[in-house]
Amino acid sequence: MSRPAAILFDLDGTLADTAPDFIDVVHSLRAEDHLPPLTDDAIRQQVSNGGFALACLTWDLAADDPQAGPLRQRLLDRYEQLIGRRGRVFPGFEEVLPVLEERGIHWAIVTNKPRLYTDLLLPRINLRCEVVICPEDVEQRKPAPDALFKAAAQLGVAPDHCWYVGDHIRDMEAARAAKMVSIAATFGYIEDSDDPLSWNADHYIGTPQALLSLLTH
Repeated sequence: MSRPAAILFDLDGTLADTAPDFIDVVHSLRAEDHLPPLTDDAIRQQVSNGGFALACLTWDLAADDPQAGPLRQRLLDRYEQLIGRRGRVFPGFEEVLPVLEERGIHWAIVTNKPRLYTDLLLPRINLRCEVVICPEDVEQRKPAPDALFKAAAQLGVAPDHCWYVGDHIRDMEAARAAKMVSIAATFGYIEDSDDPLSWNADHYIGTPQALLSLLTH
């Protein structure tokens, strides 16, 4: 495996531990609506599935329930109020990211998180990045490779000289479609029913620091 010119990261569940903010959102909304509390872990597992999945979880809705759309917006409005209060960069990346920079390896964020929430979150968790690609920046979001291609282009790097790190099968699918090395972050937000080995990633890392070990191979 050749040394990458750039490493691209998913945001929620990969570079940033944003679950604590979403846990507070879901708990507060269920309490307001007199619903029994959910476990923190049940909420955490749904974070990478996005606002719609979290709304269905919060109000015990089926995916085709017509209330899901309006309730998703209510959840996102609450998230906008609480974003970054308890979220943080995953421990270990405070060591990893400076090493990448010292070695001349670019890094960027490629996320399905809308621009509004991404731009609010990053300064609150002290994360500064030269390139951040959100779904509004491309025609098709992940698992399509559009966002990965755009990040590589903005960095001035060929896609096949990039690695992509994520915590969901769609991240691995996007990496393969972009001809990038796919790296599954198993410390991310993975549902109990999901098996990361079925994602067929090129590599798996159990900690952020494990990424540096791959650079020495």
